[in-house]
Amino acid sequence: MIAIDGINVDRHEYIVKRETSGAYDMKVSKAQAQANRRRIIEVAGELFRERGFDGIGVNDLMQAASLTRGGFYGHFESKEDLARQASEQALAATTAHWSRTVDKAADPLAELVDLYLSDRHRNSVGRGCALAALGSDALRHGDALREVFGAGVESFVAAVAAKLPEGREAERRERALAVVATLVGALMLSRVSDEDLSRELRAAAGAAILRGNSA
Repeated sequence: MIAIDGINVDRHEYIVKRETSGAYDMKVSKAQAQANRRRIIEVAGELFRERGFDGIGVNDLMQAASLTRGGFYGHFESKEDLARQASEQALAATTAHWSRTVDKAADPLAELVDLYLSDRHRNSVGRGCALAALGSDALRHGDALREVFGAGVESFVAAVAAKLPEGREAERRERALAVVATLVGALMLSRVSDEDLSRELRAAAGAAILRGNSA
């Protein structure tokens, strides 16, 4: 068992006492502490998407990150604080991923539709779009978390608008809002449907988006 005695704030080091047959002090540097924090956020982002915010506790999160519960509160004020930070990172990472992936495609919107509504994305809940995996879950949590997801929606909408054919800004935004709502909604529904209905939902959503884009 590892027990944390305290934090040396001036030197930015955790003082850790490992209780073994021969106890000794081991210092964790500021760099290692930051790496641990990033690891917790990364693991939490994946597990929250897989299980929901209420589907996993601090003990299991820390165990999945190969760390002990005692170190949790040296990094985060609460589980809700971790949920907010992990969601911010997951939302930013997925939006950046879609933007990079479709950036060089001849038809970026068609490429986005194909990838976002693919079988692979549908089945990769823990590593996929956080809006589809956690959007409805965030509704049942505090304002701070809902604000994070609202900002995530805006970011995704802006990224999609940037890939649309030229037009007035208001028109591009309206079209991007419809695209994002259709993509996320179709993916959410496809994950709770059987295989046949899942494919129908995603095919219909993709066709509607591309048809609207060519109108």
